[in-house]
Amino acid sequence: MIESTQSHSAPTPQALRIAKVQRIQDFLFHGITQFFALTVLIALLGIIISLISNAWPALSTFGIGFFFSQEWDVIKGQFGGLIAIYGTLATSIIALLIAVPLSFGIAVFLTELCPSSLRRPLGTAVELLAAVPSIIYGMFGLFIFAPLFAEYVQPALAGTLGQIPGLGILFSGAFNGIGILCAGLILAMMILPFIASVMRDVFEIVPPVLKESAYGIGCTTWEVVKNVVLPYTKAGVIGGVMLGLGRALGETMAVTFVIGNAHRLSPSLFAPGTSIASTLANEFGEAEAGNHLSSLFALGLALFIITFIVLALAKWMLNSMEKRQGLKT
Repeated sequence: MIESTQSHSAPTPQALRIAKVQRIQDFLFHGITQFFALTVLIALLGIIISLISNAWPALSTFGIGFFFSQEWDVIKGQFGGLIAIYGTLATSIIALLIAVPLSFGIAVFLTELCPSSLRRPLGTAVELLAAVPSIIYGMFGLFIFAPLFAEYVQPALAGTLGQIPGLGILFSGAFNGIGILCAGLILAMMILPFIASVMRDVFEIVPPVLKESAYGIGCTTWEVVKNVVLPYTKAGVIGGVMLGLGRALGETMAVTFVIGNAHRLSPSLFAPGTSIASTLANEFGEAEAGNHLSSLFALGLALFIITFIVLALAKWMLNSMEKRQGLKT
């Protein structure tokens, strides 16, 4: 009786072959996916090495002061990255200050307040904005938005915010349309659909029972969004904001059209300026080997460092929020 049970439970040759094939498949699948993951790290390492090696002549010549120097003189061979770094940060911050509240409002309306008949058309329209090429935004900004901005918006800003002591210096100067503020507004238009789409998608994954329970005890729509939706989706919301910020930091053509491309540092947001991406677009093709070309690579390295710092801060914010949430519970 015991021998009969043992012989009946013994694996058959076919079962052994199937198990062997499955082990081979798992091994191959693990190896292929690991290779894909390592490819990203290898490409990232290659980018870092390339930037550092090409930027080293400029960094060795000008030192760490390259990132804090305003001078950019191709004739004299003196280069500094402060103006381009300032333009990059200023335009990106302006874009975020405008795009994030608008994106949040769009996402809340589409998920909580929008009639079902309008939800799909409006959602599709937002997604179509993300598909518009950046050069189209740049042409729109230069030929349509900048003249209107100079004629109507800049005088209004100078007459209101420009009269506030201390703050007024940001809204002073000639009304020529193009400049840091114009570039920031165009960037806000560009990153808005990305942030809004991500926020809408993460808001939609909130379990309906959580929102229905909050509505059931008398919460308003704002209270549901504030106390239920945002805590549940904070990682996705911050991820969407970082996606938009990354797009703003590295945007090239649209900014090149409307920022003015002037290597001058001015406290006024109306004044023309430049960014890292626009400087690379304008000068990389004609740069001669030496400090000029190496300085452009140093600007690329600065942009890489800025992006890394931004992502690190976002990760730190998420970890801090999770820790505080754990302490509350």
